[in-house]
Amino acid sequence: MIWTTWWAWIAGGLILGILEVLAPSAILLGFAVGAALVGTLFGIGGPISVWLAASFPLTLVVFALASLLAWIILRRIMGKRYNQPKIWETDIND
Repeated sequence: MIWTTWWAWIAGGLILGILEVLAPSAILLGFAVGAALVGTLFGIGGPISVWLAASFPLTLVVFALASLLAWIILRRIMGKRYNQPKIWETDIND
């Protein structure tokens, strides 16, 4: 089962990080951090890795939650993108 090996998750995170550099959109970086976290959990071992290895859907849920949390934190750190259009709430003629 390749999804229980720690290096596969780390390699996936590295590939996603490289894709983020090639296509900067600040979305793939959250997935890269999530994959690296799951790979680290498998690499450390112990009861958490046994618990994750018991079920593939459970591993995907942990990956998704870690990716979402990493994306939210990175979005707070990076802030609003300056190339987004400004939305005007009022008209200049009012």
